[in-house]
Amino acid sequence: MAIKEAKGLKVNNLIIILSGLVLLISAVLVFLLIVKNIYGNYEIREILPTKINLKISADDKKEKAAILYSKYTENMLPSGSTWLRDNIDIWKKFIRGSKVSYDIISDQDIELGEHFSYKLIILPGSKSMSDREIMQLKRYLENGGSIFVTGGPATFSNEGKWRGWDFFKEVFGMSFNREIKPEESYKVHTLRGNLPLTAQIPTGYALKVATWDRPIYAEVLEPRTTQVSFWYDFRREAGLVREEIQKSAGIAFGSYGKGRFVWYGFEISSVVGVQKDYIYFEKLFNNSVNWLIYQPTAFVKDWPSEYDAAMIIIPTIKEQPWNINNFISMMGKDAGKQTYFIDSKVGMSNPSLVKFIGSKGSLGSIVDLGFIESQEDTINKLFSKEVQYSSLKQVKDNFKKSSNKDCLATMPLNGYYDDNTIQSMVSLDYQFLVTDSLTDRSVPEVRIRNDKPVMIITKTARDDYEVVRNYGLTNTAFQSYTYEEDIDRVLFEGGLYVFKVHTDYQLQQTYLPVVQDVINYAKSKKLWITSLPELQKWWMRRQGVEVRYESRSKRRMAVEFTNPRDERVEELVIQVNLNKKVKNVDVSSDIINTRIPRYKLSDDSQVLYFFLSRMEPHETRSLLVDFDNFED
Repeated sequence: MAIKEAKGLKVNNLIIILSGLVLLISAVLVFLLIVKNIYGNYEIREILPTKINLKISADDKKEKAAILYSKYTENMLPSGSTWLRDNIDIWKKFIRGSKVSYDIISDQDIELGEHFSYKLIILPGSKSMSDREIMQLKRYLENGGSIFVTGGPATFSNEGKWRGWDFFKEVFGMSFNREIKPEESYKVHTLRGNLPLTAQIPTGYALKVATWDRPIYAEVLEPRTTQVSFWYDFRREAGLVREEIQKSAGIAFGSYGKGRFVWYGFEISSVVGVQKDYIYFEKLFNNSVNWLIYQPTAFVKDWPSEYDAAMIIIPTIKEQPWNINNFISMMGKDAGKQTYFIDSKVGMSNPSLVKFIGSKGSLGSIVDLGFIESQEDTINKLFSKEVQYSSLKQVKDNFKKSSNKDCLATMPLNGYYDDNTIQSMVSLDYQFLVTDSLTDRSVPEVRIRNDKPVMIITKTARDDYEVVRNYGLTNTAFQSYTYEEDIDRVLFEGGLYVFKVHTDYQLQQTYLPVVQDVINYAKSKKLWITSLPELQKWWMRRQGVEVRYESRSKRRMAVEFTNPRDERVEELVIQVNLNKKVKNVDVSSDIINTRIPRYKLSDDSQVLYFFLSRMEPHETRSLLVDFDNFED
C-alpha cells in the first residue's frame, strides 16, 4: 500500500517578509515605549540618526562649561601673583562638584567666536577684556547663552586701562555702588529665601565673605534682574533700611536677550566660615549652575501657601509689669494665643502677676544665664551647665507653683546662649528659646538633643529698646515707620518677623497704638501672623518632608516626596523651579496607587507648585512631571 506524503504549509518569501515586518514594528514600538517611559514625551525626529542629531551627539561642547583664563586680567596683577590661577583652581573644583564638565579657554578663543558652542561661559574675576571680547560675549548672550560672572567684569580694557561700568550696567541691568574696603576681616552677606538660586538654603542665611578682594555693592535697575542678597546689616549699620538693601546687592540673576546670567559681587574663594557655611555656599553655587543650564531646583515652601513671610509678637514683662493689661486689652480674643515672657525676678517676687498671665496665655521666662562681651567668648563667659540648669529649673518650678501652668519657653536675659543652655532646656522640657544672639538665618532653627527638639527663634528685627530707648523716637509716626522698614526687609528675605515689645516702652498706653499699626501693616503685606505653638506645629511639619528631584530629559523630570517621621504631615507646599517656560504639564507616577497631589503652574510658566494636603508617616510619593517647552 502506498504511503501518501503529508501536505504542510508552504513557506514563501511573502510570509517571511511579512513576519519580519511584524517583528520589526513590534521591536520599534517596544523601543519607543521604553524611551517614553524613561524620558517622557519626545518627537520622532529627535531620535532619528539624522545629520543634525549626529552632529549634536558628536559635539560634546554642548554639554560643557568654558572657564575663561584671562591673560588680560593676569597681566594687570603684580608680578609673580598666583591670584588668578588659584581662583580658577577653586572654580574647577566647584564646577566638578556640580557635575558639569568644562574646558579652559582664553581671551583669544572668545575674540574668535569659539565659545558659542559651549553651554555656559564662566568669567572668574575677569576685570580686563578687549572690546571684541565684550562684543562676542554680548552676541553669545543674545543668542541664548549663559554666563556666570564674579566681581567687576570688563571694567578695564585689554591694555589695563580703566573702561568703567558700562558693560556691567548694560548686560546685568545693575549699577555699581561701591567697593567694600578690607577694613573688616569679613562682611555678612544675607541671602533671600524661596528663589531658584537659594533652594534648600535657610531663608535669611548670613554668609561670611572675606573683604580682601574688595566685594561689590550694586543696585538692580531693571525688572529683568532679580536681587538675591544684600550686604546691609541691620544689626550693626545705620541708615534707611529699604534704601540700604536696594543699594547693596551682592548676588543677582537675570536675562539679557535670549540668554541668562548669574553675578556674584565677590570671588568664590572669599567665602569663609565653618563647615555649614561651605555646605550652603556649595548649594548656592550648584543652584546657580542649574538655573543657568535650565535644570530644576526644588524646596518646601517656608510658610503656608498664601504667605511669603511670617510674624510673631513677643510681649515682654519687665519694669511697669502691669502695662501688659494694655496689650491684652488691645489683642482681645487673640491675647490667649500669645506667649508672655516674664522677667524671672519680677515673676518670682510677684506671684499674682504670674497667675494672671497664666490665665491669659502661655508662659515664658527671662532668665539670667550669664553675660559675654563678644560672640567668640560665649562658652567662657556664660554660666556653667549646672548653674544654667539650676536657674531654669528654679524659674520653671516657681511659675508652675504660681499659675499651675507649665513654662515651655525661655529668653536669656542678656540674649546669649550656648549648648549647655540647650541641654539644660531639654532636661527640663522647655520647647522654645527666644534669643537676641546673632544667628545665621531669619527663620526658626530646630536643635535636637536627647531626641527632643528645641525651637530657636532669633532676633530678626529691631525691638522697642532700640527704637524708643536707644534711637529716642518718641514720635509714634517715626516708631511705626521704623518697624515697617523691618517688616519690608523680612518680607524681602521671606523670613520671620519677630516683634518684641516691652511693658516699660512700647506697651505704655502712649505708645500702644503703634503696636496695632504694626499688626495692621503686617496684615496688609500678607504676613502670616502666628504664635509660638502654631509656629512650632507648622515648622515641624515643614521640616518633616524631604524633596528629591532629577531631570530625566528636556520634557520630563522626576520628583520624590518623603515623610520620614512617625507623624502625619498636612498642608504643605512644594515649589519646583523648572527654570524654563513650559506648558501642557502632566503629573503621573509609575508606581501603582500613588496619590497625585494637586498642582499648579505659576503665571510665568516656570514654577510648579505641589499642594500636599496629607502625607502619612513614612510615606513616599514618586512622581513624573511631563511638559512641553515653549522653545520647542
